[in-house]
Amino acid sequence: FLEYRPVAKIGEGTFSDVLKTQSLIDGKYYACKHMKRHFESMEQVNNLREIQALRRLSPHPNILMLHEVVFDKKAGSLSLICELMDMSIYELIKGRRKPLPEKKIKSYMYQLCKSLDYIHRNRIFHRDVKPENILIKQNTLKLGDFGSCRSIYSKQPHTEYISTRWYQAPECLLTNGYYSYRIDMWSAGCVFYEIASLQHLFPGSNELDQISKIHDVIGTPANKTLNKFKQSRIASFDFPFKKGKGTPPLVCNLSPKGFSLMYAMIKYDHDERIAAHQALQHPYFQELWQVNSNTSILKTIKAADREALATHNKLRLLGNTAGQVPLHLWQISKESQRQHSCRKVQEKTTQQHGPPRGELPKLNLSGVAKLTSCPPPTMHSVFWAPKGSGGTSVLQPFRFLGSNLESEKQQALKSSSNHFHLPTIERRGGGY
Repeated sequence: FLEYRPVAKIGEGTFSDVLKTQSLIDGKYYACKHMKRHFESMEQVNNLREIQALRRLSPHPNILMLHEVVFDKKAGSLSLICELMDMSIYELIKGRRKPLPEKKIKSYMYQLCKSLDYIHRNRIFHRDVKPENILIKQNTLKLGDFGSCRSIYSKQPHTEYISTRWYQAPECLLTNGYYSYRIDMWSAGCVFYEIASLQHLFPGSNELDQISKIHDVIGTPANKTLNKFKQSRIASFDFPFKKGKGTPPLVCNLSPKGFSLMYAMIKYDHDERIAAHQALQHPYFQELWQVNSNTSILKTIKAADREALATHNKLRLLGNTAGQVPLHLWQISKESQRQHSCRKVQEKTTQQHGPPRGELPKLNLSGVAKLTSCPPPTMHSVFWAPKGSGGTSVLQPFRFLGSNLESEKQQALKSSSNHFHLPTIERRGGGY
């Protein structure tokens, strides 16, 4: 930690403090998540779910980037060095009087759904989606703080208390830890309303009041839904029938398609609740499909142009001592690359970003559509090693300073401090 200079404290949580720091090596500013917990060994650090998850999720444009992990063995302290964002969604809307434009709301929600789709496809769910953990920098949104995440195949029951009560799905409140990755979408629906209205959707004062506020908006659930909850709850419960009044009339800048997506996110029955990959195909985001398609096409065309130019230069060097290449070779190469690239991208984007005419590509994971019915794996590890790692440890080797088993090169770097530093992560990703 001696390589970073603290600048200011920018946040505090139950398990960590967040500091703005400056690197003494490159002069750049970073966010330092300093854990309050005491760590005894590298094994404890290596087994930390948050670090394992961040390594698996690296890289993604909507997941916060982890720069470095610093473990001080003597002090037993651990710090995660992450990229520094401008603010959280909570800070953006706190005290704000004028609602955000729907175009901005739509962009933020689309990026949030992309981040959730990505982590769910990687067999992880967040469990603590709320405005404080959603960070923004200019027009880019990134999901951070994976301290509460779990594998979607981890054995139930899960920990009962997760996230802030206001963003907890009914299955978290009414069962003893029997819930799935769909709780993230419920939380995202609550965030959606909060961004659009600048007000909380379900600000319950306790668990009973929380359920009551949910019933005020979407009504009491059908008996078949309640029976699902009763099978995994020690105490019995029965609710008087209540017809939902709908969301409070505070959202004046949301289109009917926006309301449609919001209600799909806060379905009482988790089996009927929309998934992240389905949300990305919702008509509310239709105009963003075309933007993404055009961006992909332009990137592919530029790549094709670079490849054609490389072919042109190679022909000049190898095939023509006079330094001249017939013009038709350049034209054919460039034109064929352009046409082929455009055709491939259009086919790809029609499948991925077009109107919802079918299923998304399968992940070859049996039971992803209904994760609650999947048997837990026999393995003890919660997460898997990154692809292509051959089953190696999630964390890469560290630089040991002050070790008794040092090479000549390491002895040259020997220092009086007793710090352990993880090297800069090649597959960047992270959260704080």
